[in-house]
Amino acid sequence: MSADPLKKRKSKVLRNEAGPTEVKRGRSDGEQDLRVYNEEVEFESRNPEQDFRQYKESCESLAKLMDEIHELKTNGAKEGSAEVERRRLQSCIHFLTLKKLNRLAHMRLKKGRDQTHEAKQKVDVLHLQLQNLLYEVMHLQKEISKCLEFKSKHEEIDLVTEEEFYQDAPQEISRPQLTKNDPHQLTLARLDWELEQRKRLAEQYKESQATKEKIQKSIEVKKEHLRSLQPGLNAIMQASVPVQDYLSMPVEQTQKQTEIAQHLPPPLYVLFVQANAYGQACDKHLSLSISGDVDEARALSKPPEDSQDDDSDSDAEEEQEKTKRRRPTAGGQLDDKRREMLKRHPLSLSLDLMCKDGSVLHLFFYYLMNLNIMTVKAKVSASTDVTTAISAGELVKSDTLLSCLYANDHGRETPNPANRYQFDKVGIVSFADYVEELGHAYKWVQNLGGLHFPSDSSEGALMGSSLSASHMENTMKRLRGRILSRLALQKQFASLEHSIIPITSECLHLFPAKILSRLTSWTTIPYEDYLALPFTCHVTDAGLAKETDMYFSAMVERGTARLQAVVALNPRYPEICPIFSLLLNWKGERSGRTDDNLRAMESEVNVFKKELQGPRPGHQLLTNQIARLCVILDVYLETEEQDDGVEGPREFPREKMCLRTVRGPNRLKPFKYNHPLGLFTHR
Repeated sequence: MSADPLKKRKSKVLRNEAGPTEVKRGRSDGEQDLRVYNEEVEFESRNPEQDFRQYKESCESLAKLMDEIHELKTNGAKEGSAEVERRRLQSCIHFLTLKKLNRLAHMRLKKGRDQTHEAKQKVDVLHLQLQNLLYEVMHLQKEISKCLEFKSKHEEIDLVTEEEFYQDAPQEISRPQLTKNDPHQLTLARLDWELEQRKRLAEQYKESQATKEKIQKSIEVKKEHLRSLQPGLNAIMQASVPVQDYLSMPVEQTQKQTEIAQHLPPPLYVLFVQANAYGQACDKHLSLSISGDVDEARALSKPPEDSQDDDSDSDAEEEQEKTKRRRPTAGGQLDDKRREMLKRHPLSLSLDLMCKDGSVLHLFFYYLMNLNIMTVKAKVSASTDVTTAISAGELVKSDTLLSCLYANDHGRETPNPANRYQFDKVGIVSFADYVEELGHAYKWVQNLGGLHFPSDSSEGALMGSSLSASHMENTMKRLRGRILSRLALQKQFASLEHSIIPITSECLHLFPAKILSRLTSWTTIPYEDYLALPFTCHVTDAGLAKETDMYFSAMVERGTARLQAVVALNPRYPEICPIFSLLLNWKGERSGRTDDNLRAMESEVNVFKKELQGPRPGHQLLTNQIARLCVILDVYLETEEQDDGVEGPREFPREKMCLRTVRGPNRLKPFKYNHPLGLFTHR
C-alpha cells in the first residue's frame, strides 16, 4: 500500500475521532457550514462511570493491539505491511480516546475543587457569623449580670424594721393603707422616716456639742490652776537634788551588784566585767544583772578543778564497790553522778540587749562547774505584738535562735575535749541530750567567758579577759543582727501565709508594676521531706542543705501553671542567701535537671543576691526573692511558644516587654529586669 492513501486514511480517522472539535467547511450554493464543538459542555452530559469503563476497554484494546503487532513482527511481517499499519492506526485511535478521557478527568477534578472551595468559603462566612453572634450573646450576658448585681445606695443604709417603722412613724409618713400593698412606696416611706430621725439626731448632736464645750471650758480652768502649781513642784524637786546626791542611790546599787559579782565563777566574772565595760563605753542599751543564791555561792570554798580528779577516781571506786554489793541501786547512783557532773553554779548572769525597734534579747549565762564550760539560754521580748505565723515557729525558739551565730557553731556538743572522758565515767552518751535543760554550749559563749580549749586551729590564741574583749563587740553586733533578722522574718512569714508578698518602698524598683503570678501557699517542711524531693538533690549533693537549716515550701500559680519552690534558709540569714529549688507543673513536670530555663530561674533567685538585697542589712532578701520568682514565672509563661494547632486566645498573653524572647541554642529566656527601660533582657 502506498504512503499517500495511508496518510489520507489516517487523517480521515483522526477527523472522525476528534468529532466536531474541528471546523468543517464545505461549499454548498456559495455558503459555509460552521460548527464549533465545546468539550467543557460535553463533559457535563457524560457519565463518569461510562468514561471509566471506556477507559478500561481502550486500555485492554490497546494492549491487545500491541500484542498483535508484536506477534506479527515476530512472525516476520514487514514494517510497512497492511496488517501492522491497520493495527497501528487502531492503536492511535485508542490513544486519542485515552487523551480525551484524561482531559475530561482533569476538568472534573477542577470542578470538584472549585465546588469544595466555594463550600469552604460559605462555612467560613457562617463561622464568622456564629462568632459575632456568640460575642453579642456574651456582651448581653455581661450587661444582664451588671443589671442583676446593681445595688442602690439605699441598700447600704441599715433601716429600722417594718414593725418599728409602723409603730414609731407618724401616719403622714407611714401611710399604711398605701405602703402595706406596695413595696416601693414602703421603701420610700422608710427612707423618709430615716431622714426625719437623722435630722432629730443631728439636733441632739448639736446640743451635746454645746454641753461638751461648756465642760471643756471648766476643765481648762482647772488645768490652768494645776499648771500654776508646777513651778512650786519644780522648786521642791530642785531642792531635793543635793539629798539625792548625798544618798547616792545609783552608786549603792552598783556597789551591791559588784559585791555579788565577787562570788561569780571566773568565766562569768570575766563576762560580767567585759560586758559592763562594753556597755558603758559603746552600748548604752546593754544591761546586766546577777541572779541566784548568793549564800550558796559563798559556801563554795573549793573550786571544782581542785578536787575533781581525786573525787572522780574515789567516787568511781566507791561506785564499783557499791555496785557489787547492791546491784538494784546501780542505776540510781549513776543518775546521782550525772546530776553532780552537770551541776551549775548557783549564780547566773542575765544580759539584756535592746534593739533599735524596742525588742529585747534576754540571754541567761550559766557555768557548769565540773565540766568547766559555759552555757546560754535565750528569750525574745518583742516591742509590739507580732502575729505569730505557723511557719515562724522555729524562728524565735531558744533551741534555734542562736544556732550558727558563727559558722558551724551549733552548741549541741561540749567544746571542752576533757568532757568526753568525764561523760564515759558516768554513762553520758551525748551532751545534746541535756541541752534543753542546761542550755547551749556555743563556742562564742566560751570566748566571752575567756575560756580557751586548745585545738589544731587555735594554737597561740588569746586567753582570759583578752579573749573575751576581742570577741565582745563582734558578738554583740551579731546577736543584735540575729534578733532583728528573726523578728523581720516572723513578720514576713505572717504575710506570706496569707499569700501576701511584702515589698518595701525601697525595693519597688526591682520589680515591674504588674505581676500576674501569685503566691498561694507558704508552709514549713521537715528536713527529711526536703531530702526526699528529687529536684533538691543538686543542693544536698553540694552540701548546701544542712540539718540545722530551716526548710519551707512555697507554691506560685498562674492559670494552669504551678511552680513549687522549696527554700533552704540558713540560720545566718541574711548573711547567707536562701537557696531555692524549683519544680514547674505545666504541660508535664520540669525542673532544673531537665529544663535549662528552670536552671536559669534558680540562678536568678540564688546567685544574684546583690540585686535583691535591698537596703542594709538586707532583711527583705527572702521576700524579694519570692517576688522575683513570680516575675520570672510570668516571663517564662508569656514567652513560651503557643501550639499552632490550638485555636482560641493565648493562655498567657504577653504583658512583659522583652528585647528577645529566646537566645542561644538552649533557647534561654530574658529574666533580667531593666528598671529604667521597663523591659526584660538576657544576662
